[in-house]
This record gives sequence, C-alpha cells and structure tokens, in this order.
Amino acid sequence: MVDETKVVRLEDFVGQAYDKLRYGDTDRQGHVNNAVFATFMETGRVELIYNPEDPLLEDGFSFVLAKLDIDYVAEVLWPGTVEIGTRVTRVGRSSVTMSQAVFQAGRLCASAETVVVHFDQATRKSHAFSDAQRAKLAGWMRAE
Repeated sequence: MVDETKVVRLEDFVGQAYDKLRYGDTDRQGHVNNAVFATFMETGRVELIYNPEDPLLEDGFSFVLAKLDIDYVAEVLWPGTVEIGTRVTRVGRSSVTMSQAVFQAGRLCASAETVVVHFDQATRKSHAFSDAQRAKLAGWMRAE
C-alpha cells in the first residue's frame, strides 16, 4: 500500500491512467461508491500490463486477480475524472505485486496493494514468468 505519511504524487508511478466518472458511479451520499474503486484499480493495471504497444503477455496467457486490498483516504466526487497510478513492488515466480493509487484533482483518494498471477489459459494454472517478462516488470518498479 501507499504510505500516506509521505506525499504521494501521480508522478511517483510508472503507470499512469485515468477514468471518467459516470453519474451511475455515485451513491445516495453523492460521492463515488467504494465498489467503483476496484474498477479504477483495474483500469490502472490493464493499461500497464496489457499495453498493445509494449505487450507483456504471450498468446495463451493472461493475468488473474489474486488480491486487492484498498485503503480509502478521501471521497471522490462526480463529475470529473480520476487519475490512477500503478507500479510494481515485487515480482515472484508467477505473481506480481503492485502499489496503486487513485487521485482526483491531485489529491490522494485511495491506495491499494494488488497481486495478479500469470495464468496459462490451457492448463488453467499459474505459469512462471520468462526472463524477458521479469526484466519488463522490474522496469515498472520505482526506485525509492
């Protein structure tokens, strides 16, 4: 998770994406529903790991979500957009841990720790990363 005692900025993340807020994302209190934050985190992950200009995956493989732990810091209000930051914090044999954060107007609204597993669609089991994949994932880490 992001350490909220430190100033966290979108620029601290290798992967940067955004989502447009929809009226249907709001709840009776007039702010974006907490469940929508999982979709924000998905947008950040997908834009980084499924980038068609710099693919990480080979045909027949995908990622499955193993863990999503969200800390809510501040409300998000409609209308507008949110920015999503994503970076790799750990690479395992077949899993990768990511730190993610959601911002609105430069303000940190949520942080998350996300774990995804490299998945072989034919065997329906986890599959070890190749050396090339490990190198690419290592490049998505931020030096502290």
